[in-house]
Amino acid sequence: MLFRRLSRFLTLVLVLGIAAGLPGSAQTSHRGRKYKSPPPTSHVAITILRADDDKPIENAAVVFTMVGDKGNMELKTNEDGKTVLDVLPIGSKVVLQVLAKGYQTYGQDYTLDKAEMALEVKLNRPGKQYSIYEKHPGQAAKTDGEAKDKPSDSNKDSKDSTKDESPSQSENQAKPDSNQPQPQ
Repeated sequence: MLFRRLSRFLTLVLVLGIAAGLPGSAQTSHRGRKYKSPPPTSHVAITILRADDDKPIENAAVVFTMVGDKGNMELKTNEDGKTVLDVLPIGSKVVLQVLAKGYQTYGQDYTLDKAEMALEVKLNRPGKQYSIYEKHPGQAAKTDGEAKDKPSDSNKDSKDSTKDESPSQSENQAKPDSNQPQPQ
């Protein structure tokens, strides 16, 4: 009986010794994927304001698109007109686009070259649309006798100037000038 207890004890010690040695040998092997830390990121604080009175614009869509990569990231501004982006690596080139209802769309290219950046964007209200039926400063007034569908003389001149003729050909084919009276 003593022999049995002693053999069980020795078997248990032997099994525990082998089991304790396994994890130590697994740590020294070079199998598996090595951890690579992500690149440092830039902390970008964006503030969206009205251009006319510098009040914040709430719920404006701030879209970041990395140049050369697919996809984009869209954030919304809070009641103070602010949002924060801190996942893009330092040195990234991005296109910032801001969309807000009732305001002109803003777009600009940026390089995130600092660890912390603050961007302030001021949005304008949309301007009046251009109409061909209204008089504009610097535009010549059309007379009633002139046809509105007729192409202007400037278009005719630009078409004639686009022809590729060498000087010798144009001198050989002298055309009468329609603006000058012709002898009969």
